[in-house]
Amino acid sequence: MREITASEITGAVARLCVEANRHLPADVAQALREARAAEDWASAGGILDLLLKNADIARETCMPICQDTGMAVVFADVGQEVHIAGDFEAAVNEGVRRGYTDGLLRKSVVGDPLRRANTRDNTPAVLHVRLVPGDRLTLTVAPKGFGSENMSRLAMLTPAAGAEGVRDFVLETVERAGANPCPPMVLGVGIGSDFEGVAELAKRALLLPLGEANPDAYYAEMERELLAAVNRTGIGPQGLGGRTTCLGVHILAAPTHIAGLPVAVNVSCHVTRHQTAVL
Repeated sequence: MREITASEITGAVARLCVEANRHLPADVAQALREARAAEDWASAGGILDLLLKNADIARETCMPICQDTGMAVVFADVGQEVHIAGDFEAAVNEGVRRGYTDGLLRKSVVGDPLRRANTRDNTPAVLHVRLVPGDRLTLTVAPKGFGSENMSRLAMLTPAAGAEGVRDFVLETVERAGANPCPPMVLGVGIGSDFEGVAELAKRALLLPLGEANPDAYYAEMERELLAAVNRTGIGPQGLGGRTTCLGVHILAAPTHIAGLPVAVNVSCHVTRHQTAVL
């Protein structure tokens, strides 16, 4: 049994909150560069240039990539041979509190969805925990801004809808979103599980490396088809037209009930922030 202290968890989460908000992931930066090279619409190309320049400035000046530094979503894979000394959830929230306060990040969380009082420290985090083999704790912090989160959707389709129904729902989601999620966007698509499970699948899909195809050839082909179809909409960077509406589509699928076909689309802006640490 390996012990990890609450203070170690707090320190890691605080650091990840700051890093995720300041540094564009390498795979996203590469996707933006490739999109810029392929973009022949002048205004779209100019916007992609600005996005890349913005990422450089954020890195060099230690400033956030975006003014919306998001709600902190924390994924924790806890090894079965790990003993956590202290209150795990409290340690995560203390890390978010420190990261957002010391890192001078915007605090956007309200304590109640209707009464709307700001918690003033961006807590609580949204926490997803899985037990996994081993003696390590893997923490991923994925701050999620709500310009894109508000464009996300979930549907409980019937099995008769099939793959075509899933494709139609994804495209409808993109077309409804338009310029609101600050495209070029990244799409995480969940298929299967149940009502709450499919939403988590979609969010986890956003953590996958851009450009890495699904290991199942069936879903890899669906990812390619959806990416091409989304880019054919012509929404383009910031909604001003062009080839690059979406940088990537990732699908995670899971078993489901014989009577259902749940599908969720978690929309992300181009930043798709996430940073990981292994303790």
